Amino acid sequence: MGKKNLKARPAARQILDMNAFDARAGISDANPSLKRRIANVGAAAVLFYREPIEVVSARGSWMTAADGTRYLDFYNNVPSVGHSHPRVVAAVTDQIARLNINTRYLNSVVDRYLDALKAKFPDALSNIVLSCSGSEANDLAVRIAATASGGTGIIVTENAYHGNTSIISDISPSALKRRGLPEHVVTVAAPSHPGKHNSIENAFAADIERAITELERRGHKLSAFVCDSIFSSDGVYADPPGFLRKAIDTVHKAGGLYIADEVQPGFARTGDAFWGFARHDVMPDVVTMGKPMGNGFPMAGLATRPELLAGFCEYTGYFSTFGGNPVAAAAGMSVLEVIDEEKLQDNALKQGNHIKERLQELAARDDRIADVRGAGLFLGIDLCRAGKKEQPDPELATGLINGLKDRGVLIGAAGRYGNTLKVRPPLSLSEEEADIFVDRLAETLSETMTP
Repeated sequence: MGKKNLKARPAARQILDMNAFDARAGISDANPSLKRRIANVGAAAVLFYREPIEVVSARGSWMTAADGTRYLDFYNNVPSVGHSHPRVVAAVTDQIARLNINTRYLNSVVDRYLDALKAKFPDALSNIVLSCSGSEANDLAVRIAATASGGTGIIVTENAYHGNTSIISDISPSALKRRGLPEHVVTVAAPSHPGKHNSIENAFAADIERAITELERRGHKLSAFVCDSIFSSDGVYADPPGFLRKAIDTVHKAGGLYIADEVQPGFARTGDAFWGFARHDVMPDVVTMGKPMGNGFPMAGLATRPELLAGFCEYTGYFSTFGGNPVAAAAGMSVLEVIDEEKLQDNALKQGNHIKERLQELAARDDRIADVRGAGLFLGIDLCRAGKKEQPDPELATGLINGLKDRGVLIGAAGRYGNTLKVRPPLSLSEEEADIFVDRLAETLSETMTP
């Protein structure tokens, strides 16, 4: 790519700024709920859209605002089997009325869930630790890797997001505003192009090799490569299946661990596999999970080999008072049952392919769509200047996000420049709902112009 095109690229954007409400623009007296939130939470308040929505209820793929407006939710992967799914509601309600304690007591509800969850993993990953958030799970995973590898160096992709603890913020470049990465963290580009190599697989493995060499130059032995296998914050890069294999082999040869962050791509979202890493036929040393596990009930966890967990526990004790409580286990169990019984993995593949096909037809008519990619119900739509695929257009993305909101569809953005629309609806999405999204996107595009 020439210097001219590089100059045309916009500045990189921090992930929470991509479609966030900006309180600096002023708060209208006509919105007392917004004034109250900002007064209570202050600078830590994160709200979506130029005009934040007050949501009062949700069901399936739809959310209802206080003013009665219904929104089709293509943003939120937390309610993975659909907002307020009756099976999850019933399971949580029943369990909290019976018993809710910590995991230092035996409880069959918890162990039944652990057995069911383990059945979704390769046999070697036979120990599971439950926690309350994906950040907590990733924090523990990084500490396990440090103990097992004897190293301190971490490799992540250049726009990755893995959570918000102190350790995990340091390996989440997209969350950092005014500080750089610490010296023990080296980034690699998202696996988007073969470059001078014959394939994306070779190019990505070469980047990992260079990162390992850089860590060694800085005096850090490799501890772990932490990877969200759909590369969601980087802009959604899923294909070709299998391109991770060579990179993971390179990590293991250097003595590092592969931590598969499945918080976003896990639990059947990619359609052709239950886990994102399974699409690439690779074996993680640690798998972390989060948001979709409880369909909105806060729970998370990790799966790993017993010897890795035992090695860590020899040096550092670990427990979570609320992680793995019976109510969380009941929610998690109902999610697994719904995914299987309602065949939601098959539905993710079917509806994802349908949306992708329709989006590709739309791209053929509108040259501001540079690319459509992804797997199952996790897709990315790259937006560019008209006819100039090499020039990302984050302003168009912002216009479409707010224009779709005005048409009753909620969606977010991702990518280094914030120009990738992130398509992530509930797994229970119907074809009719899929068509509503594409039709309204087409309408919004036709009325959205950028200079």
